[in-house]
Amino acid sequence: MSAFIKQLEWPLLIVLCLTLGLAPFAPPHIVEKIAMLSRGELQRPLDWFDLFFHGIPWLLLAGKTVYVLLHRKPAP
Repeated sequence: MSAFIKQLEWPLLIVLCLTLGLAPFAPPHIVEKIAMLSRGELQRPLDWFDLFFHGIPWLLLAGKTVYVLLHRKPAP
């Protein structure tokens, strides 16, 4: 899995987050689904799919950030 995260390019992840991660833009689906999750209203399979589908870019971006921070070389 770390090899996959390592190969992901930053511009691709940023574009995915800004397009797929925030679509539709008013209000962003991911914000709506997270609010539904916090209220316990995610009941339909489509809602769970939407949360997963719109959340993947953000999870990949977070994974790449953590990977880079944990594997950076110390300053001389």
